[in-house]
Parts: sequence; structure tokens; C-alpha cells
Amino acid sequence: MDPKQKIAAAVERLAPELTALSHEVHAHPELGMQERQAVAWQKALLEKYGFVVENPCCGLATAYRAVKGTPGKGPQIGFLAEYDALNGLGHACGHNMICAASCGAAIALAEALEGREGAVVLFGTPAEETSGGKIVMADAGAFDGLDCAMMFHPSSSENLVGAGSLAVTDVFVEFHGTSAHSSRPALGVNALTSTLHLFAAVNAQLHLWPNKSKINGIITAGGTAPNIIPEFSACAFSMRAEKLNQLRPMYADLERMARAAAAMTGAELKIEHTPFCSERYPNRPLDETFKANMEALGEPMSWPEPDRMSGSSDIGNVSVRAPSIHPYLSLHAPGAAGHTPELREASVSSRADEVVLLAAKGLAMTGLDVFQSSELRAAMKADFERNALPNKVR
Repeated sequence: MDPKQKIAAAVERLAPELTALSHEVHAHPELGMQERQAVAWQKALLEKYGFVVENPCCGLATAYRAVKGTPGKGPQIGFLAEYDALNGLGHACGHNMICAASCGAAIALAEALEGREGAVVLFGTPAEETSGGKIVMADAGAFDGLDCAMMFHPSSSENLVGAGSLAVTDVFVEFHGTSAHSSRPALGVNALTSTLHLFAAVNAQLHLWPNKSKINGIITAGGTAPNIIPEFSACAFSMRAEKLNQLRPMYADLERMARAAAAMTGAELKIEHTPFCSERYPNRPLDETFKANMEALGEPMSWPEPDRMSGSSDIGNVSVRAPSIHPYLSLHAPGAAGHTPELREASVSSRADEVVLLAAKGLAMTGLDVFQSSELRAAMKADFERNALPNKVR
């Protein structure tokens, strides 16, 4: 049997288990760094098919590394799994599908490569929605030495390859003042006033940042009663930029403005941010290979428009360490934007189950092409060294 036919047959055989995994994870949403049940289900499935699973991994309790084959010898084909849910929304980003598809791809490819020198490596990466488990794992060297790192992501209506993403960090600011009665405000230190000064400063700064930069903020605490001077106020910001080397100065600006806002009232400042998430560098030859495999499976794929709006993902930090792709497959649910109840429901639909199997086949077939073709690996490496690697350390 042709190896790709063998992969397709393996995924079809695995279909009940992959669908069950997707549905179980969806029905039991767990937040980032708390995904113990999701990891346990994946670990059991992978070990059933001969993978050696390391968990915890890279110091993260809900990260794992699953290997089958000969690590360090021959091509090293990597897949990435996500499985964290959104607070209050559950699996409204389809991560239940991602982990099921990546498990299926890893198992099917390992079966097709049985007895050949090389390894299939599946990384379970927690907390994509919050602190970015891939950032910690990348810094620990987890993805170094891979010939490729691949995953897919569901979308509402697009089959897409080659999409990039923005650099991002989330910032959490607290101002601590002194409470007083509103009839004698001079006896207090108004923490809310510092928060309002910070928002005014951010609005004044916007035109000085690069054009594609974005910042969105909310006030998360601003007092308890209008006749009490607030002793505590807090806010949070999501900061994005086209490049990480633009995002870092933006954060420095925000920190400077926060310190000035605290000084204006005499409040004490506490400011923290999540790890800096890099922009994504899709590997063109690898995306082209995935596109060809998906179209052979009957799923036409498109390249993004030049000015397409993009979000952010911690796979950006993987893409500067190994040739990486993050294609999108459509759930045929127009209007079901990510992080909405509509997308949550679409992620467990009959089309979602079909997409899990399509993604598993396409990813595994792409992994097979990488394994078999030294010319493809050379082209991927050249693209990686030209476009992504220079941005590894900034």
C-alpha cells in the first residue's frame, strides 16, 4: 500500500478514538496550566500506540513530549497539540480539535514510518490562550533539532495556509492608594485617578507607535462606592505589534506611563506582563506541501491577502526555532468568530469531526513528505534561515 494511503487508512481506523477525544476535551474544558484531564486522555491514547510520553515537560505540569522512533537519528517530525479552554467560554477556539488531530497525525505517521530511522515527536503545549506554554518550552530548547513543527487551527469559513501573526503580551496594572470619605478627598490617595491618567496617556501615545500596533485595555477594578475614594484600582491591556522588536519598546512606554500615572497621585504601582509572544514566520515550502496534500484530499487551500488582519499565538516562538506551519481549516460556520459561543458549538459539530480527520491526514502526509525528501528539507531549512532564524534573539 502507498504510504499516504496507509496514513489515510490509519486515520480512518482511529476515527472513533479521535472523535471521542475531541468531544471529551470539549465537554470538560480546563483553563491554561490546569489541563490535567486533557493530558491524561492524550497520554493514554499515545501510549496505547507505542509512544513514550514525558509528563511533566519543561517544568510545566500539563505539558508533555511524546516520542516514537529514534530520537536524534534521521528526520525528526514534530507536531503540536493545544487543549486549553477559554475562561467562561470553554472550547470557543477549537483546541479540542487541535489536540485530537495532532494525536491522530502523530500515530498515523509513526505507523507509516515503522522500522525506519527517524522520530515522530508530539508536544503537548498548555496555556496557549494565557501565559503561552510554547514560549516556556521554546526557551527550554524543546523544539531545537526538529526538521519541522506542525499543527492546524479551525476557522469559521477559510481554508488557509501561510498566515502570519502579531507579537503580543498581556499587561496587568494595579494602583494602590488610600481610602477616604468623598467629602474629604485630600485625606486619600485616589487609585482610580491613576488608572484614568494611564488610559489618557495611552491614548496620547497611540500615534507614536508603529502603524500596525494595537492596544486594548479594560478597567478591572475601580472602587466600591461613589462616596468612597478608591484605595485600589486595576486594569489590563493586550498589546500587539507586527514585530517583537517593536513590542518590547511599546511595553517600556506603557511601563513609563504607568509609573508617571502613579506619581501623579502618590499611588503605589504594581505592573506585570505575560511572556512576550513572537510574531509567526510560516515556512513557505512546508505550507506548499501541506496545501498540496489537503487539495489531494479534496480541500482547496488559499493564501492570505497581503493586508489580512491577524491575531497572535505562541507558535510564533516555535517558528523562530524550527520550520513551522499553522494552517486553518474551515468549519463551514460563517459568522462564528473565534472566542464566541458560536465557534464553541461549531467545534463539536459533524463538520468539526470531519475536519479533525482531514487535518490528521494532511499533517501526517506532510510529515511523510518531509521525512522522505531531502530536497524538501533543504528548501525548508533555507526558508527558515532566511526569514525566521534572524528573529530568534531580539
